[in-house]
Amino acid sequence: MRVHVVSDVHGNAEALARAGEGADALIVLGDLLDFVDYHDHGKGILGRLFGAERVSVFAKLRKERHHAETAAYARSLWEGLENAADAVESAIREQYAELFAAMTVPTYATPGNVDVPALWPEFTGGHIRMLDGEAVELDGLRFGFVGGALRPAGTTPRRTGVWRPYLRVEEDFDAGVAALREVDVLCTHIPPAVPVLTYDVVARRPEAGSAALLDLIHQQRPRWSMFGHVHQPLAPRARVGATECINVGHFKQTTRPYVLRW
Repeated sequence: MRVHVVSDVHGNAEALARAGEGADALIVLGDLLDFVDYHDHGKGILGRLFGAERVSVFAKLRKERHHAETAAYARSLWEGLENAADAVESAIREQYAELFAAMTVPTYATPGNVDVPALWPEFTGGHIRMLDGEAVELDGLRFGFVGGALRPAGTTPRRTGVWRPYLRVEEDFDAGVAALREVDVLCTHIPPAVPVLTYDVVARRPEAGSAALLDLIHQQRPRWSMFGHVHQPLAPRARVGATECINVGHFKQTTRPYVLRW
């Protein structure tokens, strides 16, 4: 069987439409939405709502890590909209309609942190299945899925009512991991807590990896652990015991799916 795996699509529906070519199935590991497009400031949800010039200011502030100024500038943008929450939801639905329509082969998907899983049932069904804390069997192998990312310890969601990423408290994420039994392929948005897999060499900091995922790998010894989230990892793959852990790549930029055959 041949399965193509992608993660971190971030709005690239054109490439996603080609990702299933030649595959028996497509696996999507989250981050479908392009919220802030740092390569083309006129694109993404912020670009659609505010235009390239204002997004350029926001991107520069964030890149230079002016946290207070970034937050203040973002608030000024949202306050300039008559109904920011409705505007964002409309833009999200517009992107999702295009992205899910691009999944033309049997697809198994789990949401990333830049996703709104509550909206997915409107677009999934038929040949597209959403999985989170669940497993499915494909040609004799058991694939287990857990979506979202870990919320940094001690933080609480921003109560803006405009945008809330899919960040999960550790207990909730770990419960999704604990629901998986006897998996052959572990499919998640974030990596297990292995330093070379979590460190982003461009951001110069580690992303949050999951200790629960690493425990599952030690206990269940799946053939593969597949994930995304870290766009520029120190190492794209590493072996943990019997398991090959693989960052399938930043699909928005590479436009190439990872090919899994067995």
